[in-house]
Amino acid sequence: MDTATDPMPRIGVVLAGGLSSRMGRDKAMLPWQGRPLIEHQIATLHAVGLDTVHVSGERPDYHGIADSIAHAGPLGGIAGIAAACADAELLIVPVDMPRLQPALLQRLLTTTTPVGSTHFAGHVLPMRLRLDAHCRAALIELMAADNERARSLRALQERVGASALPLQANEETQLVDCNTEQTWHEVCE
Repeated sequence: MDTATDPMPRIGVVLAGGLSSRMGRDKAMLPWQGRPLIEHQIATLHAVGLDTVHVSGERPDYHGIADSIAHAGPLGGIAGIAAACADAELLIVPVDMPRLQPALLQRLLTTTTPVGSTHFAGHVLPMRLRLDAHCRAALIELMAADNERARSLRALQERVGASALPLQANEETQLVDCNTEQTWHEVCE
């Protein structure tokens, strides 16, 4: 039987449900170090010590969990994961940050904060998110918003509370996301 003192399960999440419209091709399938980027991100989360890793988005080859509302951005992906999972600590990474290292993610996962989400200063992702009743209520409220701009990760962080961890200058380079061909080529150099 679970008690209030039992730790929540820790689950990794790779956000891979986007349209990749700025890239012009599927970012998840971009080749990175000899395999698709999505596989690299899954392996990175496993290297952090997470036994369970879920992929958000219509990804049958990766047992992807469909977004709760199609084309609702990262929040739709998180809402889809929330509908499929029990309460847990989620470690959420975007598929398009190939330079992420397990040590940086481990710090995000293990830093104790009293709020519902933790991220690095100046960046919304990656993020640790406490998936509990409060978070689920916030997701439902935000997903029901008429204004698409209201459905943002920042809005979710504001609702559940957020703590921003400082970054060292050498860590900042790990958080480059590859949304365009230009950025992808720069990261690959």
